[in-house]
Amino acid sequence: MKSWTPSDRIVAPSVLAADFSRIGEECSRAIAAGADWLHLDVMDGQFVDNISFGPAMVGAVHATNDIFLDVHLMIARPDHYLPRFLEAGADLISVHVEPEADHDVAGSLAAIRTAGCRAGLAFNPATPLEEVLPYLDQIDLLLVMTVVPGFGGQAFMAEVMPKVEEAVRLREERGLAFHIEVDGGVDPQTARIAAGAGANVFVAGSSTFKAPDIRAAISAIREA
Repeated sequence: MKSWTPSDRIVAPSVLAADFSRIGEECSRAIAAGADWLHLDVMDGQFVDNISFGPAMVGAVHATNDIFLDVHLMIARPDHYLPRFLEAGADLISVHVEPEADHDVAGSLAAIRTAGCRAGLAFNPATPLEEVLPYLDQIDLLLVMTVVPGFGGQAFMAEVMPKVEEAVRLREERGLAFHIEVDGGVDPQTARIAAGAGANVFVAGSSTFKAPDIRAAISAIREA
């Protein structure tokens, strides 16, 4: 599988916005249109006020499509569920830093990487960047939420861009190489804002799967 660096622009359509009644076809459509990764938002109704899908969906996408699977666990006790998502075929698993996630963050990140999977750390708009600083040398990706997590279709929160800029500065200062991903309200216009701040991975749901021309939408986000 291809390797990516933080200098690469990566577009990761969010499966949450796909038509679940034909999920295999939808994922294939995104891949044919130029998607680099597929992003899978797992929500449990506890950490966030919504329920999406679990390891079976990740496994189904993995079984029908050969693409990098970026799995975002918006759940409580992700450490308990990690083996199931690893077995399902996740290539990268992001866990949340907030106390409501109820796990040993460093332990979860270590377990993901020990299993040969890439590890991401996510944090919400209201969470200070300081909360993720102790873990920056333990991650492959920092996921900066640009909406309050739980539901698709929300407006992009440009006010979190200073966190992206500071993460870029700290990455360079510490000689690290993690990706910086933005998730929520991403379209060609907001992707330009996020790219300007230093993000390189763009999770896009409605603006890709629900676009009249998904190929043009993905290209526009990548070139923003």
